[in-house]
Amino acid sequence: MIVAVVGPTATGKSDLALDLAQVLSEATGAGAPAEIVNADAFQLYRGMDIGTAKVPVAERRGIVHHQIDVLGPDEDASVACYQEAARADLDAIDARRARAVVVGGSGLYVRALLDHLDFPGTDAEVRARLEQRAETEGGRALHAELARLDPAAAGSIGPANTRRVVRALEVIEITGRPYTANLPRQEYVRPAVQIGLDCDRETLDARVAGRVDRMWDAGLVEEVRRLAAPAQGGTGPGLGATAARAVGYAEVLRWFAGEWTEDEARAAVVANTRRLARKQMGWFGRDPRVQWLDAGSPSLRDDALAVVRAADAGELPAPGEGPVRRSLGS
Repeated sequence: MIVAVVGPTATGKSDLALDLAQVLSEATGAGAPAEIVNADAFQLYRGMDIGTAKVPVAERRGIVHHQIDVLGPDEDASVACYQEAARADLDAIDARRARAVVVGGSGLYVRALLDHLDFPGTDAEVRARLEQRAETEGGRALHAELARLDPAAAGSIGPANTRRVVRALEVIEITGRPYTANLPRQEYVRPAVQIGLDCDRETLDARVAGRVDRMWDAGLVEEVRRLAAPAQGGTGPGLGATAARAVGYAEVLRWFAGEWTEDEARAAVVANTRRLARKQMGWFGRDPRVQWLDAGSPSLRDDALAVVRAADAGELPAPGEGPVRRSLGS
């Protein structure tokens, strides 16, 4: 069974994942050790270490990590590509009869790895034709067509959101199925248990502020400068559109561009990290399968191991039936 450690940033997911992987490795005796699979979108990037709170190699306790440092900072990340590569890692780990411990706060990446989630391709010709129709006929005409072909999709996508309406119609034409048939289902592709880390808002806000202080002291500004191109205020190869949006990097780039002072950029990193944590909690808080634990508990490792053992024994409550803590979502 796959063990996934999820939840908002700054709750200690990486440390718990290392603890679990180490203990579960020792529990196998002569068997293969546990291995960690990253599910943080920005830890995929080489060189983006401090700002993503990536665990340094020397502190990984000899545990193999997958899906870290697999992209250059100028490349664009793709959830579909991640799904294919990370699922191949899970297959290889399973073939070695090892335990996979997934860790990350990027909700869509976690779902893409663990759940039934299809990523239909694109067709430039179909999309161009639909976009042309949107210009000539208007977005409401396309929305009416979507309502006829897939009422559920039309109900969740407003007529003013032409981009999503076009994408939905493109998927319908390419696949021959309703757009909603390709949306994620809360259904694991292989046995898994998700352990969520939660803490009260005041505590999390303090953790975020402390993390940003440590990142600044560790050289976040210098890291961004090394990665950013001269046109972005740096000396490096450049940050692509995806990497440049990462919290911590985006704000420093705006400082380099003269839009903010250093103090303003630093304050924005704190504020945007807190905002990210709320968003992550909202995402994971909607999944009734997550087993929530107090991130500040002195017995956190043992509590998490108890969840894993209960899952292995098939003794976890059904989704929605067990106690769920979602203090940040309240």
